[in-house]
Amino acid sequence: MSDHAPRTRLATHRVTNQPLPGGDRDLLGGDPPLREALAREAPDWVTRRLAPLGREAGGEGVQALGEAADRHPPELRLFDRHGRRLDEVSYHPAYHALMHLAIDHGWHAVAWQEEGRGGHQAHVAALYLLTQAESGFCCPITMTHAAMPVLRHSPAVEARWAPGLLAWDYDPRALPAAEKRGLTFGMAMTEKQGGSDVRANTTAAEAGDDGWRLTGHKWFCSAPMSDAFLTLARTDEGLGCFLVPRFTPDGERNAIELQRLKEKCGNRANASAEIEYRGAWAEPIGAPGRGIATLLEMVQQTRLDAAAAPVGMMRQALVAAWHHVRERHAFGRALAEQPLMRAVIADLALEVEAGVALMMRAARAFDGAARGDEHERALARLLPALAKYWHNKRGPGFMAEAMECLGGIGYVEESPLARLYREAPVNSIWEGSGNVICLDVLRVLGRHPDSLAAYWQAVAPARGEERRLDATLAELERLVAEPAARLEPRARWLVQRLAQCLQAALLVQYAPAEVAATFCAARLGDEAGPAYGVLPSGSPCNALLARIES
Repeated sequence: MSDHAPRTRLATHRVTNQPLPGGDRDLLGGDPPLREALAREAPDWVTRRLAPLGREAGGEGVQALGEAADRHPPELRLFDRHGRRLDEVSYHPAYHALMHLAIDHGWHAVAWQEEGRGGHQAHVAALYLLTQAESGFCCPITMTHAAMPVLRHSPAVEARWAPGLLAWDYDPRALPAAEKRGLTFGMAMTEKQGGSDVRANTTAAEAGDDGWRLTGHKWFCSAPMSDAFLTLARTDEGLGCFLVPRFTPDGERNAIELQRLKEKCGNRANASAEIEYRGAWAEPIGAPGRGIATLLEMVQQTRLDAAAAPVGMMRQALVAAWHHVRERHAFGRALAEQPLMRAVIADLALEVEAGVALMMRAARAFDGAARGDEHERALARLLPALAKYWHNKRGPGFMAEAMECLGGIGYVEESPLARLYREAPVNSIWEGSGNVICLDVLRVLGRHPDSLAAYWQAVAPARGEERRLDATLAELERLVAEPAARLEPRARWLVQRLAQCLQAALLVQYAPAEVAATFCAARLGDEAGPAYGVLPSGSPCNALLARIES
């Protein structure tokens, strides 16, 4: 060999004791709690239609799309090369591919095309699966889905916009709505000075010869590439609801200026913008001065989605942690064989199981309400807020615990845990942070006593089956009977207990006995604590772990 031949650089070690790549997974077929919830809550067609989505969303290709969409966030394009105003957002191809996955299969429209026949359950279950590919792109799916009840307040507006909303065709082109195959919707509600207190909004709407014109600033515009935005603006009658299209009826770009994109902690695949209405053309929806009431139905829809998404993220984190600990060895045996680790993973699995049960029960209430069932309608007023509050309060700690199961590798961006941890707070903040949600629950309980009656009826079948649940329900009955002035400072505890008791009641009725008993002991019993992995002595970890995957 020549003295000048290149030397071969040899590795200093072999890579051992690291989990193998995940490979393709079936997100529905491998999820026993979801399959069981669908079997009892939804018509058979829902599971059949979801099955291909479960396989596709769990495939390595779609998982890679989710990672790419998060790593390459959208970019703001204010002007073209010649200085003409564009006000466009440019997305990575992975984002568009994920949007096609959802919209080209109708998951944004299924709740309305199958309304009252399981459509809401299909939508919520699909969102839970899609979230496990990437949560950020699900925001415009939720917005588009949730816009439909608002459009119904004005039949003429609905006639023009609903066909595009319901179309199974993702069309990202910046064109007037009439020239597109399918449409997406965004929303722009909050302003700097008010935030959740939208009654402080100052954006003004003035009527003119060619329609209404809006002038003002919006602090958060979700999905700013959308074809139309639902927004609030002040009129002489008060706050009104308006639809602001991206293009005016004569085909010109509407006077909606994108000021900047928010640089967010998580939710990076999705764009959120500050915008300025500079005399933007708009058309009113609903009764004059009743904008907040008009939008409440949309808020209920988005809150249900915001309750389902964290459960999907928790499921993704659970599976990642479980795969790691089964293949990683330390101190002479696999992590999954070590009692303390088994308790942590089993407790995480318990949280996901309870979350799936509650989100699917809430979705069933929406379909029941659509059929005219007054009991289900009363539940539909209450359950989205309970589930949104509690699932999102459990999410960030869940992600941190799952990340800890992986150790250092869980803290790096190559792991899905880092992305999930960044994403975890968003659904708690969106559509009303924790305090806002709790105050809304108090309002529902005060104004709609039938909702509380429906709640007691929903938990009644589980009474007498589990002593810890019975004791907590008795405590809850005393608490809700207190005067409103005394309830408000304790509203978080009240909402937590309402959510936990309904989760427990559902598990007592439908889950294996080991799951229900462990949940009641770990969440309602004397040994209940705030940290994950603190299961009561003698908890059946083997039974809980066996239900993570099948």
